[in-house]
Amino acid sequence: MITLTKEEKQSLIDLANEARRRAYVPYSNYPVGAALRTKTGRLFTGVNVENAAYPTTICAERVAVFKAVSEGEREFEVIAVVTDNGGSPCGSCRQVLAEFGLDTIVLIADGQGKLIKQTTVQELLPEAFTPESLSRKV
Repeated sequence: MITLTKEEKQSLIDLANEARRRAYVPYSNYPVGAALRTKTGRLFTGVNVENAAYPTTICAERVAVFKAVSEGEREFEVIAVVTDNGGSPCGSCRQVLAEFGLDTIVLIADGQGKLIKQTTVQELLPEAFTPESLSRKV
């Protein structure tokens, strides 16, 4: 597990908070921003994008992950998630993050940029269904 300095944490939180301004949230008015750092040091941001057909809405965390994957990244170190009130990633986002590593650090912050909680994907999704869950026993 990596160790993050206070400055590194705040930098990721600030990046996620800045991204949050670009969220498309005409229905919930609940903007979410995410900033994902890969093991190679690359940064990817994401915002939630709502849709009048509610099930097609996508969360900021998944946008950041999908952007990273589409650019060839598969190993993540840390993701910062910022909401007005320090809300935690939803179940779908937890499952997508679990696909790429249970040790990924998750920083949850509020709209003022204050770190509310530091955790891991493993702690957010105990007994996660992962690629290893699909292994066949012969």
